[in-house]
Amino acid sequence: MLGDVIHSADQPTSQTQTPNPHHLFSNATLNQLNERSNVKGLMHLAGHLFVMGVSGYLWATQRETLWIALPALVVYGFSFASMFAPMHECSHRTAFRNQKLNEIVGWCAGLLSFYNSAFFRRYHKWHHRYTQIPGKDPERDDPLPQTMGDYLFQLSGIPWWIGKIKTHFKVATGQLQAFYFISESAYAEVIRSTRLQLLTYAGAIALSTAFGHPEFVFLYWLLPLAIGQPILRFVLLAEHTGCTQDENPLTNTRTTHTLFPLRFLMWNMPYHAEHHLYPSIPFHALAIAHQSLAPHLVHIGQGYTQVNQAIVSAFGSETE
Repeated sequence: MLGDVIHSADQPTSQTQTPNPHHLFSNATLNQLNERSNVKGLMHLAGHLFVMGVSGYLWATQRETLWIALPALVVYGFSFASMFAPMHECSHRTAFRNQKLNEIVGWCAGLLSFYNSAFFRRYHKWHHRYTQIPGKDPERDDPLPQTMGDYLFQLSGIPWWIGKIKTHFKVATGQLQAFYFISESAYAEVIRSTRLQLLTYAGAIALSTAFGHPEFVFLYWLLPLAIGQPILRFVLLAEHTGCTQDENPLTNTRTTHTLFPLRFLMWNMPYHAEHHLYPSIPFHALAIAHQSLAPHLVHIGQGYTQVNQAIVSAFGSETE
């Protein structure tokens, strides 16, 4: 089965039986790890925006030199798509100590990555509450790939684009009844936030057209984001695919070792099992938490390529 095959690609661990996986740290240690920092958050955000700025500049100025322009476009595009990561961190209120800063940066990061932070915060809270539980975890509402065709289609980002456009339209027009993870008391906030986001896109298009550059939004946001999405899909598929469908955070989530540039742009989200065990720990402390938690984790992937290869290899095993 899918979980059995993917488990073989994960690093063997000396899993320790514990009555409560959420009590692997003492209160004192957890309090230290939970320390938020405006400085660390702003420095990381500045680094992310620096990568976006440099790669965007190269994409804009070197398009006739393909060996420079195409890699720059990929990096530029992923820097947009991975703005999902700071939005995610801000949804937990852990990117910064200042909560207003979390709200502002989270909304802007969602704007750049085509997510809405107000909607995502409710969606993601439900995902953490019911991780991997069919019928309760909203992430499980999207079917996992069962064939190579499914896998490539998901990797393309096309289902994501379709889903985002449909969701934004439904929310903006007040059709929230199907979103069971959003309470009625939050309807007004989510609708207002989404409408403002869509108006911002419309304003950017109108402004670029007025200045004689109607292609600006396409060349410097839409196309790069479309290029970056498959990389983000490649990463996100590894987080829970093939893990257990139960309430045990030691087995229902995967941490994946990867290179620093990817960890940086994903704000340490590859330490995903650690994040699900202790969502109060900010991004900059997850690597430290990993040192203590790794022996307890069942799924530790050695690179996203290996994990995705295991996902693909599972398709054939399920038909044998």
